[in-house]
Formats: sequence, structure tokens, C-alpha cells
Amino acid sequence: MRIAFYAPLKSPNDPVASGDRQMARMLVKALEHGGHSVELASELRFYLREPESKSFDALKIAAREEAARLTKLWDRDGKPDLWFCYHPYYKAPDLIGPELASAFAVPYVTAEASYSRRRNAGLWADTQALVMRAVEKAALNICFTQRDRQGLTEALPGAAFGMLSPFIDTSLFRETPARGCPTRLVTVAMMRPGDKAESYRMLAQALRPIGHLPWTMSVVGDGPARDEVKAQFAGLPADRIEWLGAIEPAAVPDVLYSGGIYVWPGCGEAYGVAYLEAQAAGLPVVAQDIAGVPEVVRHGRTGLLTPPGDVAAFASAIERLLAGNDERTVMAAEARRFILEERSLGAAVARLAELLAKIPVP
Repeated sequence: MRIAFYAPLKSPNDPVASGDRQMARMLVKALEHGGHSVELASELRFYLREPESKSFDALKIAAREEAARLTKLWDRDGKPDLWFCYHPYYKAPDLIGPELASAFAVPYVTAEASYSRRRNAGLWADTQALVMRAVEKAALNICFTQRDRQGLTEALPGAAFGMLSPFIDTSLFRETPARGCPTRLVTVAMMRPGDKAESYRMLAQALRPIGHLPWTMSVVGDGPARDEVKAQFAGLPADRIEWLGAIEPAAVPDVLYSGGIYVWPGCGEAYGVAYLEAQAAGLPVVAQDIAGVPEVVRHGRTGLLTPPGDVAAFASAIERLLAGNDERTVMAAEARRFILEERSLGAAVARLAELLAKIPVP
């Protein structure tokens, strides 16, 4: 099929690295590996940081202009067989695809759409209603987590849904890695206000009571909250923490291979691509049992998940894996197997083929 791909939150070509950009790229790659021709329909970023009507009106005008441009293009060169929208939600609805798909009789598909009852107030209620209308009319809504599916199903029980587990391109992780330092902790995360900063704060608090253990840590990440993040770790031995800053995605596996345990609380994580990469590199994970994290980390098998907000439990889980060499080794092996066999690009290609085959293409 000829597929028009659109990610209103962040284009696959966006210069700023993030989990959203990475998953958008992975979806494009998976579709292409499945034999489809994928065209980036638009790079218009429809993102409302705050519920401001002026910004909303400006973005709606830009969306109408993009729709007009694509209408002329499709009239001239022919329409695609499918519109594929990645990650529409209340801050980033798709204001281009639904109307175009309807006008040209093109099946409309979403992936990782979400609904939050808490956002049904003010302008957010209006933008979320746009997402819900698109989900309701979609030929298929691909959900990455049971949490997202449940939220959407409760709001729109008659909509069409299918499941696709979060995945990564495991080609960088296929070589059997040399075993890293078992007491070296690793985390990879952007440094920005909100959930990321809160996760760093919790991690710093959890490390303080286990200072008697011989751990060291590598931190990959940068961002506007860099100073705030580093201040949280100020009371810890500086020689134990290596701040690597932002690095190229291709260099991340080497950092992961150097460690023994991946530690990241994951406050508010949709699921966390970094958890998948860490496990692919053979690192058991310590995270919170929160949001979409349980969808990508198997408690007691590929890592340890602790109660949300419980710093003491998080610290205890890190201590348990630092001290338990046998348990850590078993989890490391299962983590690699889980990702390489069940959450690979190949697995995603096969699952997408099953899902898209059910959509009637005019």
C-alpha cells in the first residue's frame, strides 16, 4: 500500500531526539519492511503546550492550509491507500487527516492515540473531542498499551482497536555483548521539567541510603532542566557519577553494555523506549510499577517494579540487584531474550501486517 504518514506531535524528521521521534521512525521502518510505500504527508507540528485559544486558532489555520496543499497534490498525483496518524492526543490532535481521508475515501488509522478523562475541561476538552472524533471514525486504532486501549474503549466502546506491543530495531543489539560492570548503574533520559525531572529527583533520593554499596552510575541525557537535575545529586559522591550529556542514538548501546543495571523511576512514562533498549543490551531494569512501564518490563523476570512514589522500595530494589549476582544474571538473560524475540522490528512488521490486512482498501 501507499501510506501517508503523519505525526502531529513530532515529525520523524524533527531534529530533537525523543521517544516520540524514535517510535515514529520505527513505525515508518516497520511499514516499509512490510512492503508498503510510506510518504511523510506533512511536517506541520500541531502541539499546544498550553491551552491558549490564539495558538489553537493559528494552528487550525496552518492545518487548513496543509489540507488544501495535500488536496491539490492528491488531485494531481493520486491519493494514498491509507492515512496513518501516530500519537494523536489532546495536545496534538490530527486536524489534517480525518477530513482528507473522508473526502478522498481513504481509510484512516491511528497508532498510540490516547484519552484522558481528566482533560475534559476548557480548551483541552475541545482538542480531546477532536481526537475522539478521529478515533471513532478510524478504520483501526492501534494501541501500544492496555492502559491506552482501556481508556479509549471506555470513551468509545464501538471504535475499532488492535494491539501492537512497543518495539525497537534490535539490529544494534544482536551481537553478544561483553559483560559490563555489574555494579554500574545506567540511565538514559532527557532533562526537562515535569515527569523527567521528578524521575531524576526520585532516583537521586533512592541512591542516598545505598551509598555503602560500591555502585557507580552513567547518565545519558541533557535538556533545559540540566542544572536542576544535577543539583538533586549534589549530596552524592561526585566521582561515582558520570554525566555523559546528549549522545548520538547509535552510541547508546555501548553505554548500556558498560553497565549492569538500568535504573529509571519512569514517572508518567507512556511505556519508555529506553527500557526496551536497556533490556536488549542485557540490563535488568529497576522502575516504578506506573503508567505504561509494566507493558515493557516484566516484574520479577526482566526487572523489578516498585510501588509508585515509594523511594525506599525503589532504593531496596536497586540494592537487591546490586547484591544478588545470580538473580541479576538470570534477569539479564531473560531481558535480552524478551526484547530480541518478542519486541523486535521483525515482530512488529508481522503484527502490523496482520492488523492492516483487515482494513478494506478501496
